[in-house]
Amino acid sequence: MAKDSSFDVVSEVNMQEVDNAYQQTARELSQRYDLKDSGATIELSKADKLFTINAPADFVSRQIIDVLSSKLIKRSVDIKTVKWDDPQAASGGTVRVLGHIVEGIDQATAKKINKDIKDQKLKVKVTIEADKLRVTSASKDALQQVIAFLRDQDYGQPLQFTNYR
Repeated sequence: MAKDSSFDVVSEVNMQEVDNAYQQTARELSQRYDLKDSGATIELSKADKLFTINAPADFVSRQIIDVLSSKLIKRSVDIKTVKWDDPQAASGGTVRVLGHIVEGIDQATAKKINKDIKDQKLKVKVTIEADKLRVTSASKDALQQVIAFLRDQDYGQPLQFTNYR
């Protein structure tokens, strides 16, 4: 019997690129004429993988999110990696918005991906391993079909395909 080939489906974020985008956004926040004296701030907690935006109004917070998103895109970080909460009222009539950096595939999403792959009726075996999925098959063509299928799907977070052997 031929040796099985496999690959992993993961959702990873390059935190160095996220930090670089954050630094550029903070610099632009202090230099842009419409945001400079607004009192808006942005913070990044690498340990919690969390952005915190404090702004005088919801409109200003949306502008900061747009600036950050453009910086992330320029650094090849998918903007789906950041899940933004709804704006919350903070002290002094300001608004606080939290952005969570999503890394790894949660169990519900992993089960949905597994089910979608099985519905394709390809001869592949999918195993869920913590925050990633391993897809195994004797046919490399079947694995290529799975990768092409998953690229066309939207699971609310970016997927990468690693360890192809």
